[in-house]
Amino acid sequence: MAETESNHLSTSAGNTEPNNTNCKGIAAIKPQFLTTREKFHEFLDSGGNTAEKKTDSEEPKAEGGDDAAAEKGTGEPEPKRIKLDEQSDKDQKEGEKQQKKRAKGQNKTRPHVKPNAYDDKRLCPSVVQECAAKCFFGDKCKYLHDIPAYLKLKPADVGNKCYLHENFGKCQYGITCRFAKAHIGENFKNMVNEELVKNMEGKVMVKNALSKELQQNLRKRKFDFKASDAYLRQMSKGNKHGNVGKKDTDHQSVPEKVNEKSCTAEGQNNSSIDDPKDSLNSDTQPVVNTEAVLGIPCASEVGNISSSLDSQMGCGKNTSLKTLGAMTDEDIVKLRACEKKQVDFRDKLYLAPLTTCGNLPFRRICKRFGADITCGEMAMCTNLLQGQSSEWALLKRHHTEDIFGVQLEGSFPDTMTKCAELLNQTIDVDFVDINVGCPIDLVYKKGGGCGLMTRTNKFEQIVKGMNFVLDVPLTVKIRTGVQEKVSIAHKLIPDLKNWGVSLVTLHGRSREQRYTKSADWEYIDHCSKVASPMPLFGNGDILSYEDAMRARETGVSGIMIARGALIKPWIFTEIKEQRHWDISSSERFDNLKDFTNFGLEHWGSDTQGVEKTRKFILEWLSFLCRYVPVGLLEHVPQKLNERPPFYLGRDYLESLMASHNVGDWIKISEMLLGPVPSNFTFLPKHKANSYK
Repeated sequence: MAETESNHLSTSAGNTEPNNTNCKGIAAIKPQFLTTREKFHEFLDSGGNTAEKKTDSEEPKAEGGDDAAAEKGTGEPEPKRIKLDEQSDKDQKEGEKQQKKRAKGQNKTRPHVKPNAYDDKRLCPSVVQECAAKCFFGDKCKYLHDIPAYLKLKPADVGNKCYLHENFGKCQYGITCRFAKAHIGENFKNMVNEELVKNMEGKVMVKNALSKELQQNLRKRKFDFKASDAYLRQMSKGNKHGNVGKKDTDHQSVPEKVNEKSCTAEGQNNSSIDDPKDSLNSDTQPVVNTEAVLGIPCASEVGNISSSLDSQMGCGKNTSLKTLGAMTDEDIVKLRACEKKQVDFRDKLYLAPLTTCGNLPFRRICKRFGADITCGEMAMCTNLLQGQSSEWALLKRHHTEDIFGVQLEGSFPDTMTKCAELLNQTIDVDFVDINVGCPIDLVYKKGGGCGLMTRTNKFEQIVKGMNFVLDVPLTVKIRTGVQEKVSIAHKLIPDLKNWGVSLVTLHGRSREQRYTKSADWEYIDHCSKVASPMPLFGNGDILSYEDAMRARETGVSGIMIARGALIKPWIFTEIKEQRHWDISSSERFDNLKDFTNFGLEHWGSDTQGVEKTRKFILEWLSFLCRYVPVGLLEHVPQKLNERPPFYLGRDYLESLMASHNVGDWIKISEMLLGPVPSNFTFLPKHKANSYK
């Protein structure tokens, strides 16, 4: 998970003069575009009229100059007035200090308003879908069935064109759609474009949805975790004998290739020792060891840690297996590492899994700009095992995402292994990633995220267990370490390589650093040499193609982009074309339009879907406002740790997009999705992201 930083823009907090672009941490903007805070907001509030003009409300100066006017206004003698001014200046400075101190970290107490709170009186789904049969609940149904009564309560339509109806031929939200004028005919009937509907037949736009049957099986604990249970049983046996939890050296002596004769003989010998009952009945009821005859691993050694988990093909301690009914390949054959699905990660641009903002519509935007690898938002393995719909929504994959993975967070081998087996059987992914880089307290204190870097025994059990039940590559995302000056990633990487990890992504900061300092690319370079030949991706502080080129000069196999993609998703195009793109405000607004359409397709075009789309647009705008257009910079490129000062863009829209005030973000959302509801509230995830 790539968590967003919470550093407050301490510069220019109370300035009345244009910002000094030579200050550390402030982007260097051409002087003709710089302005003050007051003039900037005055310009936006006036709708684009110049803020430099004097307003009619300005009063003429009193006779005798400023001092006379001030003395006349306060009614105090000169010495006392000076003291009052000094005290007010002191109070103002104290207030600014308190404001800076408060504006750090996350808004942990921000209100979480559910989108359905803006739609109290909802229409019954049976009416929306125009079902022939009456509502199953009849008079007891809590939803409305009277369409004219519903229309009186429904908010005004946003526009006259429905994205869903235009692209798919039918809008499934019918009369509840906020663009219903485009497809509602006489008697409130939902019009359908038969030709488009026919063209869309058989096409699956989004995969990995949670079915009702699977959800019920998970909630009733009826899902069969056969491979995971076998692995966990063997792990518990190893714990009893003291084998697991230590750095095993026994498995290193097991030969990778074993001939069939030795495997058969060993299996026969072990069968007589491990099962005394079988040895007693061996004269009258011989047991055929099918696995030994075939010379392949038997089903009973599924969880053998000392051999199977490392080589995926060793004999280990075979036991005879009595079978009932026909035996299939799945019963006796386990995929070797070389037989698993392979993904070529090298020289790819990897969009990081981004909590909150890395949703499916945003990934579609980045994919269109040239991202090669995409990954879903961090998902909690315990929530997935419980069948929570909100958590499973993070696993959804659009058909345009050709290399797609999911990221799991957990701190225990049993839940992580079972979750990996669950996903392996139910969804379509190209790889599974373990989050070992999340720095937030909620995850770290439970032993997950960065906490796994110091819990190597549990970490090993998790990696080996997941790698054993998965048919796709297993990847890991880590940081340099937990403490700022104690880097431990280079010690973990050789172990990860031995445990069967296919790719490691290293964020060049520790947990304590968060995002306060620059990423350590020298250390990333060192770790890439340690990881070879296993591919290692570097991550941190990439906001331009020049940053990407410098990163590729190290030994990394590829680069992961996180905050840089949130600030300017066209960074993937810049890197591939090796140029600085001076993108116009209208092009940037078109990106927001596309995100809006993708959001309406993903979350729905009814009131609930519109407000959910608005919420994620506002979350994204808290990053987009940090972008400074190339044409306004004194020198390119802009650095990731450089915040923009107050400036007026080349047009009103460019200035509006540069605002750090949440009220202006809401104004942009209203240009796309219509007016906000009367009870609408929004507070950004981080305190530093919404100030005026």
